[in-house]
Formats: sequence, structure tokens, C-alpha cells
Amino acid sequence: MSAEALVGIDLQGKLKRVASGKVRDVFEIDSETLLFVASDRISAYDVIMKNGIPGKGALLTAMSAFWFNYLTTALPHLRTHFLSLSLPPSLSTLPPDLTAQLQPRSMQVRRYQILPLESIVRGYITGSAWKEYTTHGTVHGIPMPAGLREGERLQKPIWTPSTKAEAGQKDENISPEKAAEMVGADHASQIASLSLELYTAAAAHALAAGIVLADTKFEFGLDESTSPPSIVLADEVLTPDSSRFWPADTYVDNIGRAQPSYDKQYLRDWLTAQGKKGVEGVEVPEEVVRKTGEKYREAFERITGGVWGA
Repeated sequence: MSAEALVGIDLQGKLKRVASGKVRDVFEIDSETLLFVASDRISAYDVIMKNGIPGKGALLTAMSAFWFNYLTTALPHLRTHFLSLSLPPSLSTLPPDLTAQLQPRSMQVRRYQILPLESIVRGYITGSAWKEYTTHGTVHGIPMPAGLREGERLQKPIWTPSTKAEAGQKDENISPEKAAEMVGADHASQIASLSLELYTAAAAHALAAGIVLADTKFEFGLDESTSPPSIVLADEVLTPDSSRFWPADTYVDNIGRAQPSYDKQYLRDWLTAQGKKGVEGVEVPEEVVRKTGEKYREAFERITGGVWGA
């Protein structure tokens, strides 16, 4: 990964910024097209760290592009917002050094209304799902079998949505019934079904590459130009920011405790150990930055079959 983290995105006023999230800044190319630019910012427990992970935004962009291409082949009925990895002509006059920074972390996408749900699929019980289970015997209000161990594979993957919080707010786990109230029963049903299809296809590919896909988060848009309106896969897809990736070769030995991870769990663990979970303005030490970057790179290389930076 590059030596210096890019935590702020500046297009020198060439395009209107329409949103800025935990990682991505979104710019308007025209009424139908947006430019997603992934920074090197990293968040944990819904809080953005003060410093970033060098090269992370470019890696996330390349990984999402891989998955968009893979999934539309595996699921021919799938529609996505992904258009290309090219910069728009309107940015052709930017300085060459800025263009070089932006090119590998930018993605042109179709502009859709984004539905206000984080569509989470869990194939294994961990994280907030494990915490709820140990207290109530449920996951997102769904009754679960007794006697599950931390990290155990579920009998079948489950759809467990959460709210999509505004900037500065925290996502909230909700039941499928609550999700249906928020976006309508028909849209919720389509999102659940498609999310489970996506998870199943991705988990099979990841496992063949030696990685367990424990859980992941999708977002969807609504294409209102069709009748009825179509559900479209949007945002990032199956990256270490939005997924839990575990090494398959040590999975069985670690059932019942926290699994080693290829995602930002290393950062989460450090924050928890330091008593900084949910604290604003945390500067991550160089060792944690380096280790987190290594985890992201290994996940990319295993899943895509490519060599990062080659």
C-alpha cells in the first residue's frame, strides 16, 4: 500500500460534493451519474479514526469492482450501480499528481435513490449478534437455537437488517418486521432474498479461496424508471470494511472464541483493549495501522487471486 494515508478528498471544485461518509466521498457528475471516491479513512464502532490506512481506499475500490463483476456473472438477474473505474472527462484538467491519487480509488456509478437499510447477512454468529444472543437468545429479535457457541456456523444464513444512520449517528440493529415497516414489505422481501443469494454466492467463492465469510453488509438502491421499480445493488461490496473474513484453515479450532480475522477486527480489538471503543478522535498507532493494512491486503489477494500493487 502507499506510504501516506489520504483522509481528505479534494477535487478542487470540479464536481459538486453531494455526500461524505465514513470512507467515501460522493460527487455529482450529472443528474444520472455519481463519482464515488474512497479515502483511506477507517472507522470502527461507527467512529472515524483520526488517521487512516495508507492505500486502503484504492484496495476497497478494486475489491468492490471485482465483486460487482463476479456477482453479475454468478447471478445474471442482478442489477448494480457500478459503471466503470474511470475518471470523468470533467476531471481531466486536474494536476497529474492529484489524478494519480484519485484514479485507483474512484468509481463511476449510476445514481439511484438509496433505501435506508443496511442489509446484513450472517452465516455465523459473532459480533453484535453474539452479544444479543448471549443476553436474549435472539439475533435481531429472531429466536435462535439454544447452545450456540461464539463463531459457530448457523444452520442457514439469516437476514438481519439495521438502520442506515445519518452521518455522526450509529446504526441500529432491527428486526426483519421493522425493516418491512421502513421500506415496505415488498421491497424488504426482495432485499432479503437477494441479499441471501449474494451472500451464498460470495461465501462459496471465498471459501474456495480459504476464507470464511462470517457476515457482510449490503446496500441497495431503487431504480424507479422500471415498472415495478427495481432493486439495485449499490455502495461497496464484500470488502474488509463491510464484511468479516476469517481464515478457513483455523476456523474449527477457534469455535467458541474470537476468530482471527482479515478485516478491521484487529483495529476493533485494539480499541477495546485500550478502552477507546466509541471514542472520537483516536489516533491509531503505526503498528495497528500496518497490521490492519496487511490484513486488508491478504483478504484482497486471496479473494481476487491478484497481487495487490502488481
